[in-house]
Amino acid sequence: MTREELEQKRASVKPMDENVRTAVKKHWDHLAKPLDGLGIMEQLLADIGGIQRKEIPDIRERTLLIFLSDNGIVEEGVSQSDASVTHQVGLAMSENRSTVCIMARRAHISVYPVDMGMQGEKIPGIKDMRVRSGSRNFAKEPAMTVEETLAAMENGYLAACECIRKKPGLLLLGEMGIGNTSTATALSAAFLGVDPGELTGRGAGLSDEQLIHKCKVLQDALRDRTRDTSYDPADPVGILAAFGGYDIAGMVGAILAGAELHTPVVLDGLITLAGAFAAEKLFPGIRQVLIPSHTPKEPMGRLLLEQLGLSAPIDAGLKLGEGTGGVLLVPMLDVCMELYKDGIGFDTLGIDAYTRFDRNV
Repeated sequence: MTREELEQKRASVKPMDENVRTAVKKHWDHLAKPLDGLGIMEQLLADIGGIQRKEIPDIRERTLLIFLSDNGIVEEGVSQSDASVTHQVGLAMSENRSTVCIMARRAHISVYPVDMGMQGEKIPGIKDMRVRSGSRNFAKEPAMTVEETLAAMENGYLAACECIRKKPGLLLLGEMGIGNTSTATALSAAFLGVDPGELTGRGAGLSDEQLIHKCKVLQDALRDRTRDTSYDPADPVGILAAFGGYDIAGMVGAILAGAELHTPVVLDGLITLAGAFAAEKLFPGIRQVLIPSHTPKEPMGRLLLEQLGLSAPIDAGLKLGEGTGGVLLVPMLDVCMELYKDGIGFDTLGIDAYTRFDRNV
């Protein structure tokens, strides 16, 4: 994928059909229940219908696309674990026995793990789209080259297209990579122009002392990278290359595929939100294809939801990653979809429908 191709695609992104979305909302209002009785869930299914261009949304087929990648920033001691954990979880995914695989099985979601940039030996059973064996340490140099960033975006796009063509209902995004909360936080701070020290969380679990160290590492790295003469704060690809990871770059491409193929993209936590925010910077308006699952525990994740104008139905302190938040959302969507299709209307009961007075809802 080249910069020229990105420019061409930017003009073609039209993720939402507002007329269909409105029709879905009207059907919800026709059902014999209080207006907006299911709250955010009604809105999400209306969004799904608008994205799919279907007045009866179809979420029966769904795939969780998981990008695995290691992050050079781990060298700075910002995580409890090292890169070997990414590989071990990858092995479990290849055998369909990782945490999210077990959860996805119960929710009838296919899992498709992709190696975007893991260290170590390649794992049979995981799609090999590795750009490089781990990103560089962005405390010392840009995490990726621009060419690698574009390659990861293209790989994510191709992987998502493959998933969607096989199962064109929902595309869920997940990730696995030790250190990627640091990557996502630094990347988002660079896009937003905020101090990462004020929005850095504990990731998979850090002590108070370790959290202070992590904050300083990210603050120093952001200062040093943005002082590089080659750094352009107006270039989203360059920012992504400076601080991102191959997993996050892959998510940008996957979101683009979702927009082009009229497929809702279900987000998980902080890392997928960072990918979503980068995608919005590259393709303004593409956020309309996004379906948030939960409010992350990480402070930066909450800010990204707000900045993207998204409201998540689940706020349960989740911090597992791998796409588990999206997997938890799908059964909720299934239950609400059952009501949408089979629910009785006010006319069937012979009673008057509620009147909507708030025209902004």
